[in-house]
Amino acid sequence: MDVEQPLALLAGLSPAQFMRRHWQKKPLLVRAAISGLKPVLSRAELFALAAQPQVESRLVQQQASGWRMKQGPFGPRSLPALARPGWTLLVQGVDLHHRPAHDLLQQFRFVPDARLDDLMISFATSGGGVGPHFDSYDVFLLQASGRRRWKIGRQKDLSLQQGVPLKILQNFEPEQEFLLEAGDMLYLPPRYAHDGLAEACTGGDGKPVDCMTYSIGFQAPEQGGLAGQLLQRLADFADDRQQGEGARRLYRDPSQPAVSTPAAVPGSLIGFAQDAVQAALKDPLALACVLGEYLTEPKASLWFDTPSDAWNPRGTGGLCLDPRSRMMYDGHHVFINGESYRAKGADARLMRRLADQRRLTLADLRGASPDALDLLSDWHANGWVLTAQPLV
Repeated sequence: MDVEQPLALLAGLSPAQFMRRHWQKKPLLVRAAISGLKPVLSRAELFALAAQPQVESRLVQQQASGWRMKQGPFGPRSLPALARPGWTLLVQGVDLHHRPAHDLLQQFRFVPDARLDDLMISFATSGGGVGPHFDSYDVFLLQASGRRRWKIGRQKDLSLQQGVPLKILQNFEPEQEFLLEAGDMLYLPPRYAHDGLAEACTGGDGKPVDCMTYSIGFQAPEQGGLAGQLLQRLADFADDRQQGEGARRLYRDPSQPAVSTPAAVPGSLIGFAQDAVQAALKDPLALACVLGEYLTEPKASLWFDTPSDAWNPRGTGGLCLDPRSRMMYDGHHVFINGESYRAKGADARLMRRLADQRRLTLADLRGASPDALDLLSDWHANGWVLTAQPLV
């Protein structure tokens, strides 16, 4: 992607300009961000996706008795009638299960893949919404069909309503209001309060039009949680290395005297623990390695299909990553679906191209080494890499 090229998706800004002026700073309203946009899924297809146990979905309703939320999956008759107002179906990670949704998400890869999360689809009947709230991450709200009215504000009072199953602001104070129609988009930085309500809408044929909003969300790791994940992985990394080198180092205290205060933690054990943490961080590549593995780890509910085609790296269209595959790299490794590989030279350049472009052409594969082809063959057997269709 040319990050200096102006995009209608960003109201005529280039990705570089958008990131400097708006990213994590201020909202951006884009009219006709995607001209002539059509939903990537029909209502029936979305409902069918919400019925699958491996797909995360939620049903939100605002009733006289208050807010209600139910987790999916939802069978064919478990959703309210379309004529009933005020309900919303949220389907998470649609890009992992539907190729056109995955392709749409690729338009936002001017943000690093390490931050890009997923595409969520919200279907709502008239008056449907999830209440005034804020997200801890950036979000693009793309109206795919119908209409939704958004109220937004730089909320200072972030206190939440008590006793409700959603994180709804107690004292929402909107500052701006926008009506989004199909193709329009609103970008909001983290912690920018917003409330969106579906409005009734009819098409040119006079028939009602579904309100579908696509939320392009981003990952924002929490520092404490990230530290816990990385320290656990570093410990595993150190265990593997020690097993390869010989005996594991155990705590020893031959000079420990008898104590009259047995509950006190020995200072030597505290020092041993400090040394253990420092040893885990001693390898300059270890932290980068476990971070890459963590960032590409598939979600727990996700699995890959066994390929139906034979391994043919020089087939008609080359190779492409499965939409569910997460692949990244740093200066020394390539990472895919929670695994890391050391790479350098031409093989590293080839794998980085696969990660950036999410496909390899026949021309790319002609120079692939036997080792690189063996690795790609393993990934194909895992369902991570697929035989691609020719580009048109």
